[in-house]
Amino acid sequence: MDGTAVDFSVLQCYFFDLYFCLKLYFASINTKTMIEALTENPILLLFIVAGLGYGVGSISIRGNSLGVAAVLFVGLFIGSFSPDLRIPEIITFLGLSIFVYTVGLGSGPSFFSTFKRRGWQDLIFVFIMLTFSASIAAGLHYFLQFDASITAGLFVGSTTNTPALAGLLDMIQNLGLEESVSKLDAENSVIGYSLSYPMGILGPMLAVILMQKLLKIDFPKEERELRKDYPVRQDILTLTVEVNHEDVLNTPIRDLRKARGWTVMFGRFERANKMHLTSWDTEFQLGDRVALVGDREEVEQVASELGTILPIQLSYDQTEYETRRIFVSNSKVAGLKLAALNLNEDYALLISRVRRGDIDMMANADTVLELGDRVRVIGKRKDMAEIAKFFGDSYEELSQIDLLSFGLGMAMGMILGMVTFTLPGGVNFKLGFAGGPIIVGLILGGLRRSGPINWSLPYSANLILRQIGLIFLLAGVGVNSGHQFVKTITGGGIGLWVFASSAIISILTVCATLLVGYKILKIPFSILIGLVSNHPAILDFNIRRSKNKLPNVGYSLMTPMSIVVKIVYAQLLYLLLS
Repeated sequence: MDGTAVDFSVLQCYFFDLYFCLKLYFASINTKTMIEALTENPILLLFIVAGLGYGVGSISIRGNSLGVAAVLFVGLFIGSFSPDLRIPEIITFLGLSIFVYTVGLGSGPSFFSTFKRRGWQDLIFVFIMLTFSASIAAGLHYFLQFDASITAGLFVGSTTNTPALAGLLDMIQNLGLEESVSKLDAENSVIGYSLSYPMGILGPMLAVILMQKLLKIDFPKEERELRKDYPVRQDILTLTVEVNHEDVLNTPIRDLRKARGWTVMFGRFERANKMHLTSWDTEFQLGDRVALVGDREEVEQVASELGTILPIQLSYDQTEYETRRIFVSNSKVAGLKLAALNLNEDYALLISRVRRGDIDMMANADTVLELGDRVRVIGKRKDMAEIAKFFGDSYEELSQIDLLSFGLGMAMGMILGMVTFTLPGGVNFKLGFAGGPIIVGLILGGLRRSGPINWSLPYSANLILRQIGLIFLLAGVGVNSGHQFVKTITGGGIGLWVFASSAIISILTVCATLLVGYKILKIPFSILIGLVSNHPAILDFNIRRSKNKLPNVGYSLMTPMSIVVKIVYAQLLYLLLS
């Protein structure tokens, strides 16, 4: 099929290996059925769901795939076979906490810079959209004559907020209702939640695809436009220019950059057939040849102001100078700005680029280094060993996670999540396993370090922990909700109406948010799809679709406030509609 990209040979081997392992296992327990074996071995169940989910999620049709979100749907399918198939809740909550904490750590700097730039605008927008979502739920309540507990559970499930469900059940229990009424309302809330939860994940994905096509979003173009404000890929270009414009002569580079607003990097330069490294005090003379490094558009602009672009790369004396990518593994360096390292006081060098994950970024005085970064250094060959030692340059050193900082950060997040807050009107809530860790993660990610403690995780370690946490969360939610979900759907009656209502709430809310945010508030679409990512699976899907990390910024802005607002609205819906 044209446009279909599926490597069936790889998938065939993948599923064959898994099938072979399962066959050997179940053949060894002759007397037990598969369901009995999985019921008694929830860890085995967890990894079967994770493995099959990853296989299904890797199938790409016309450029679209479910990715890790498929783990949830495989979990629903397997969990539907028996109510006894369950993954311990501690695993689900552990996955949720690890995921949101690592997202917070990684997004902290972008979160605070965006908040400073846009103020309260985005947070107020999130509040209005959640109010819109709750209003839709209330409208469907009166139209379809739902019970108040069903409607409250429907809202919570459609917005995929487990802490809100916990808060709702706690309130029902403490209202002083008759035991039979309290039990029935609690069960109805869980039913509404479990029926709407899957569509609360799938609906936003469908809405993002639809709105991307309607609004004709060009993600690569948007990423290029945001490169100055966010850590995204840059189209970095190196040019050699011969200086022949007199208005740039005899003026220090420091003054030229300030007067003309240049942000490009000036590398080595050649004068009278001798190579030098530029510094802030370098003054150009006619005939100098200088290497410029930076974003393509700006490099070409600066080159035109300096002189003539040469069709050559500026060579240099390999016996004296060396260019090397050095790995940042020294925790004492991580979290500091390049300007704070004072390297130029001891060495003649230039740091032109920093590579973080798959992203190349221009280096400047304000660039903050993180563990796992690779810095491109141009310096004297005799100094390179000392410079490499200063940065660490050891992959093995980063193979171990700093459990002191990670453990303390997670513990603080858990403690914050356990604190009970009381709002006017007597509404109590806790931030729970999601709200506490992400708020602490954002704060520590913004701080980066406190004295000798470096809160940041190496880039690769952060991604691995985030992925593991997400798998645990999705597998647990899917398996534990699967049986009740299928039972209610196939039973007809109110179940189908609740499921349909969740589709209306989730899709309509996301479409309205994307339309208003993009067209009226001019929020970048890549950040908007992070704002509507109510669930980690949606965030992962949107990152894969946009092929950049900008959705993380929106997700981090939205999550702390949305958790609180959803907790409050779920309880208000129950109280006002009863």
